[in-house]
Amino acid sequence: MRKLVGFLTNEDKQRKIIPFLSVLLGFVIGAIVMLLSGYDPIEAYSALLQGAGFYGSMKRFGDTLLTMTTLILTGLSVAFAFRTGLFNIGVAGQMLMGGFAAVYVGIVFQLPRIIHLPFAVLSAILVGSLWAVLPGILKARYRIHEVVTTIMMNYIAYWTVFYLVPTFIPGHFNTESTSIRPTASLRTGWMSALFQGSYINIGFILALLAVLLIWWILEKTTFGYELKAVGFNQHAAQYAGMKVNRNIVLSMMISGALAGLAGATFYLGYTDNIKIGILPAQGLDGIAVALLGLNAPIGVLLSAFLFGFMNAGKLFMQSSTEVPNELVPIIIAVVIFFAAANLMIKGWLAGIGRHMNKDGGGK
Repeated sequence: MRKLVGFLTNEDKQRKIIPFLSVLLGFVIGAIVMLLSGYDPIEAYSALLQGAGFYGSMKRFGDTLLTMTTLILTGLSVAFAFRTGLFNIGVAGQMLMGGFAAVYVGIVFQLPRIIHLPFAVLSAILVGSLWAVLPGILKARYRIHEVVTTIMMNYIAYWTVFYLVPTFIPGHFNTESTSIRPTASLRTGWMSALFQGSYINIGFILALLAVLLIWWILEKTTFGYELKAVGFNQHAAQYAGMKVNRNIVLSMMISGALAGLAGATFYLGYTDNIKIGILPAQGLDGIAVALLGLNAPIGVLLSAFLFGFMNAGKLFMQSSTEVPNELVPIIIAVVIFFAAANLMIKGWLAGIGRHMNKDGGGK
C-alpha cells in the first residue's frame, strides 16, 4: 500500500502516467458519447482496431504506419523546440516549403534514383531548416516571440507555394503540380509487397532514424545539453559561457529541418505531387503529438502511433458500424485536453494517494 501511495504522490511518476490516463479517459468518454448516441462502443472500437490493421489486414496496418510517419516527424519538430525552450508553431509552413523543394527537385531533375531521391530529401530538409532561420534570428537578436513569427511564416509559405506551383511545376489542373519522377519517390517495391499494396515507404524508416538521432542529440551529447540549458534558463546558460543566441537559431533550424523531412515523406512518399491552397494539417497535429508524448522522442513515437491508428481506422469504423468518423476527433480532443490539464490529473492522483494513505494508515 505504501508503495502505491508513493507512486501516486510522486510528481515524476505522475508525469509518466498522465499520458496513459489521458488516452484511457479519452476512450472512456468516447464510449459514453457512443452509448448516448445509440451505438455499441465495443463494436465500434473493435472496428477501429480492425480498420487500423491490428488484425486481418497487413495493408491496413501498413496504412497506419504510413499515417504515423509524418506525425512522428512533425511531433519531433515541435518536441525538439519545446525541449530547447522554443514554441515552434511554424511546423506546417516549414513542412510545406520542404515538401515543395522535394517535389520541385523530383520533377525538374532527371537523375539516377541513387542520387535523385537523396537529393530531393536533403533539399526538403535544407529548405525546412532555412524557413525556420528568420524566426530564430528574430528571437535571438530582438527577442521577438517565435509564436508570432512562425505563425506569420506559415502564411508566407502558404502563399509562396500558391504562386510557385502553377508558375514553375504546373500539372493537369491549376490547383496542383505535376507528379514527381519515379526516381524521386520514397515508395519501394519490397515495402509495398510486405504490406500487401500499402503506400508505406522508406519515409517510415527515415522517421525512426530521426527519433533515434534526436534522442541521441538531446540525451547523449554536450550540444544537446547546451540547447536544453539555454531553454531552461538563458541567463544562467550565458553566465556559464554558452552561446545563447547561436543555440536559439540552431534549435529553430533543427526543428525546421525535421519539419522539412516531414514534408519530404508526405509529398514524395504519399501524394507524389503538391497541391496549392492547403496548409498541411500534420503541422498542427504535431503539437498534440508532442504534448501527449511529453516532448520525448520515444514518447512522440508512441503518441504518433496512437494518432496514426485512429486516423487510419476511422473510415472502416464508420463503414462497418455506422458510427460517424467524427467521433475520432472527439476522442483525440479529449485525450489532448486531459494531457494538457496535467495539473488537474496530478491533483486527482495525489488526492487518491492521500485518501489511500489515510484509510490504510500508511501500511
